Amino acid sequence: MPPSAGRSSLTDLLRQNAEPLPSPEEAEFGAHFGRFGDARIVLLGEATHGTAEFYRARAAITQHLIEQHGFRIVAVEADWPDAAHIDRYIRHRADTPFPEDAFTRFPTWMWRNTDMLDFAHRLRALNGRREARDQVQFRGLDVYSLGASMQAVLRYLDEVDPGAARQARDRYGCLTPWHAKPERYGRDVMFGAKHPCETAVTEILRDLQEKQRTYAAQDPEAYLDAAQNARIVRAAEHYYRILYRGSVESWNIRDRHMFETLQTLIGRGDKAVAWAHNAHVGNAAATAMGWEGEFNIGELARTAYGDAAVLIGFGTDRGTVAASDDWDAPMRVLSVRPARADSHEACFRDAGHACSLTDLRGPRANALREALTRPRLERAIGVVYRPETELSSHYFEAILPEQFDAYVWFAETRAVTPLQVTEALPGESETYPTGL
Repeated sequence: MPPSAGRSSLTDLLRQNAEPLPSPEEAEFGAHFGRFGDARIVLLGEATHGTAEFYRARAAITQHLIEQHGFRIVAVEADWPDAAHIDRYIRHRADTPFPEDAFTRFPTWMWRNTDMLDFAHRLRALNGRREARDQVQFRGLDVYSLGASMQAVLRYLDEVDPGAARQARDRYGCLTPWHAKPERYGRDVMFGAKHPCETAVTEILRDLQEKQRTYAAQDPEAYLDAAQNARIVRAAEHYYRILYRGSVESWNIRDRHMFETLQTLIGRGDKAVAWAHNAHVGNAAATAMGWEGEFNIGELARTAYGDAAVLIGFGTDRGTVAASDDWDAPMRVLSVRPARADSHEACFRDAGHACSLTDLRGPRANALREALTRPRLERAIGVVYRPETELSSHYFEAILPEQFDAYVWFAETRAVTPLQVTEALPGESETYPTGL
């Protein structure tokens, strides 16, 4: 069969299977995703870290799953201490979701933007109609908050156990010189200038866990926060200690931490919606990442929960995106180039829908899955976008129907609008070193 004929057949299959969607601002948008309401975990991706439509769509889907299908956890690719500000706001324990010290590290626009502010207002209103035990929680999954998490643990212990706080300060002292630039810790360990701090940070977490019954009896929420921050310190120490060995091992440490945090949050009975980049949400085993040894949240969730984990990818062809030219550079609104002709995105562009949902599960999609089984390029834009080297910087191969259970398509998209923020604090990017 000539290549053009094969492409034409795939285009026809996508037109038949892709369901046109209204804009995310319309109430019926979220209802299209009720089919995933029986899942335990719904993972919602994004093809960039700076596209307004992705945030709005995920907010609409999440709100529908909360209101109609009993989801109670929203977990995002953000630091736990920063996400805690939004959590306190939506549960009526604070007056603002974005105090001046929240989400102030590069990339500030990734969560501190107008679409997230609107979503926080909606979750607060929703929680205002619920009993405290049924309120929605907003949590961070990531591993980068080394300094902030150490401070949070110490503040907690100062309140509940001053003796333990003094001991924890001594132990965390092993890492204190590196908390502002933790990537230097890994370099110094690698070159023998510093002994690892693994034992010290592990002992703090172990002590918190051993005293859980006593501490949690006073304030369960405060204990949960302190214990999670201690886990983050342990994971961050490991992440930065091995960072210089290679990106594969550090990536795997980060995604395992995010997945284990998600597992902790849902416990035995809760249901969660998780937001992260496609590179974290899609099953890595179906991508060049996995073929090179990396795994991610999506692959771990698929292994642990089977069909009770739903992996939904997002894509776009063109428009604008909020991103930087380089690490710690100012945010710019950059033009997104139309997708390459040999990409998955080009297939959806050819299908002609402005916005659509393609459900890749079930017998109805058999022919489409078969047509999509060969690897094609897929675009991933993180906090840095380099259009001039787009092929090498932002494309990787993937088998779409093995990567995702469903795919949300926007032909044209626009950049998020950042909220006003003070100058970014020094410290590592939330998405260092991959940008995703």
